[in-house]
Amino acid sequence: MSRTALRRVQIVLLCTAILITGLCVVLVAAAVRDDRTIDADRGTATAEVLSAGPRRSTISFYTTDGVNHNPPLGVLYPSELNVGDRIQVEYSRSDPELVRVAGRSATVAVLPAASVAAGTWLVVGAIMVLIALGYHRGESSPDVPRTVDP
Repeated sequence: MSRTALRRVQIVLLCTAILITGLCVVLVAAAVRDDRTIDADRGTATAEVLSAGPRRSTISFYTTDGVNHNPPLGVLYPSELNVGDRIQVEYSRSDPELVRVAGRSATVAVLPAASVAAGTWLVVGAIMVLIALGYHRGESSPDVPRTVDP
């Protein structure tokens, strides 16, 4: 691999790590924004869990005006919910489709996002070191003819 190719691979790896880290920051920022929206005009209700998963759970609840809501994107921070559970939720009265499990906040999203970002940098760093070591080994190998750049 030429020095130029090595540099290009390193740039692609760095750009990938920066992009993934940026997406993690955006994810946490969006969770904070959603929490602020809910907190600005908060309503509370008891909801029934219709489907449960670690990343998405759907619920059904009635707002104070008697309207039934089933948010199409599910509930925010859905971990540890089971089908049939009756849970307390907080929602934005101006947008009842924006709902979270009561007592949970964007802080729940920080650890997973930080873990993904840190893991990305560890993997990218390891790959970059291995590629650089391979390049330098190939450069110093007696079997490989050396060319002199003018």
